[in-house]
Amino acid sequence: MIVVVDSNVIYSGLYSRRGASFQILRAIRNNKLVPAISVALLEEYCDVMGRPALAEVFSRTERDAFADYLCSVGLLTEIFFLWRPFLKDPKDDMVLEVAVAAGAELIITHNIKDFRGIEAFGLNAVQPDVVLKRKEYLK
Repeated sequence: MIVVVDSNVIYSGLYSRRGASFQILRAIRNNKLVPAISVALLEEYCDVMGRPALAEVFSRTERDAFADYLCSVGLLTEIFFLWRPFLKDPKDDMVLEVAVAAGAELIITHNIKDFRGIEAFGLNAVQPDVVLKRKEYLK
């Protein structure tokens, strides 16, 4: 299943191995989910990984290796259109644009309310724990 993972899930999954966000990263590693990415979204991930809490745990080399890994397993998606603003936050619009362009089925995020209205694009925003509970998402 093609999904777009919001940067807050990347942050949470790297910060702690206990939660559903980490399990989302494991599902990517186990080829249960295919993350759609764009250059801009990857830059956002790198920014998140460079924040103090993660930068103290992961070296620059490890953060670069994780970004390289996402590039190797992800579906690189080029954005040929912009219809911003649709959502309140431009960074959320970037996530939505990748999802639409990639034909993703889900946006996985902790901030469901930030993605209100994306049903108009045939998309759903779901929290990581919902993805894990619904087996049809992890086929």
